[in-house]
Amino acid sequence: MSPSFNSSNSLYDFVVREGNGVKGLVDLGVSEVPERYKQHPQERINKQDSRTCDAPPIDLSKLNGPDHEKVVDEIARAAETLGFFQVVNHGVPLELLESLKDAAHTFFSLPPEKKAVYCTGVSPSPRVKYGTSFVPEKEKALEWKDYISMVYSSDEEALQHWPDRCKEVALEYLKLSSKMVRDIVEALISKLGVALDDSKIEGLLGLKMVNMNYYPACPNPELTVGVGRHSDMGAITVLLQDGIGGLYVKVEEDEDAGKGEWLEIPPIPGALVINIGDTIQILSNGKYKSAEHRVRTTSTQSRVSVPVFTMPIATDRIGPLPEVVKKDGLARYREVVLQDYMNNFFGNAHAGKKSLDFARIN
Repeated sequence: MSPSFNSSNSLYDFVVREGNGVKGLVDLGVSEVPERYKQHPQERINKQDSRTCDAPPIDLSKLNGPDHEKVVDEIARAAETLGFFQVVNHGVPLELLESLKDAAHTFFSLPPEKKAVYCTGVSPSPRVKYGTSFVPEKEKALEWKDYISMVYSSDEEALQHWPDRCKEVALEYLKLSSKMVRDIVEALISKLGVALDDSKIEGLLGLKMVNMNYYPACPNPELTVGVGRHSDMGAITVLLQDGIGGLYVKVEEDEDAGKGEWLEIPPIPGALVINIGDTIQILSNGKYKSAEHRVRTTSTQSRVSVPVFTMPIATDRIGPLPEVVKKDGLARYREVVLQDYMNNFFGNAHAGKKSLDFARIN
């Protein structure tokens, strides 16, 4: 028999405040999506309304050979159009990617009380947070997702405070991804015709964070979403998909009108997904596009994904590069302190690329 929550508040308390997450609901045996998770019809994801992205993955090993310029062009073209691309030969061993998926499943299979110790307010470190949805207190409809988020400050701190089930593989993944991210950022900056010194590039990637996302099998995937429409606020995101699929990216035909079709990014064995964040869109004065994306749930099996987010540190200021503004003849964004941008981003429910309005010059 399916459990009943006699009010929206009792469900919220169970899922959010008590740290049971969506997995807790599923483990109780819910046979249909509770009202609190039903998205507005416009936000639901209809697979029939999208097509599969057929762009081949970019071979990053060629960045160090005679095809260097060709690969740089491919990266820049993807960043100017979709803001999403897949990469192979990226330097992260395939065995490590498999171990990451296993570690994520292992962590989310723990009893609720073992995960709830990482909830905000009780977590052993402010840099480790277990939660559900995005900002549940602000959302009209909750997202069908649980996550653990681990911000990197030092190896020592990570090994001390990150969850035992995943700390070593997550740390290794974060470090190996960081080298790839740096190569991609260098390629993008060079295509803008700008020379940035090492410390500036390092500054763009000063804060690194690895998340593990868990999307339990959902009885009515057509009524809910795993993650709502949004762009990432940082510089570059690296994402490991688990092979089940469900990641959709919007092709913007007209940014102002907000129209465009949705492409599904198919899981490619051994590939990692790269997406451009708002920081790079601002930095490039709009030449590179942060990608609006969302995630569908599935009724057949639970799935995991493991993103690494890179961004400047909170006290840094981000704005369009002066050389690009000079070439363009105007600045499309104002300079903002990343912490202010972050507060705005995490202070609102997902709403497409609305987060960029915070920095946009009208």
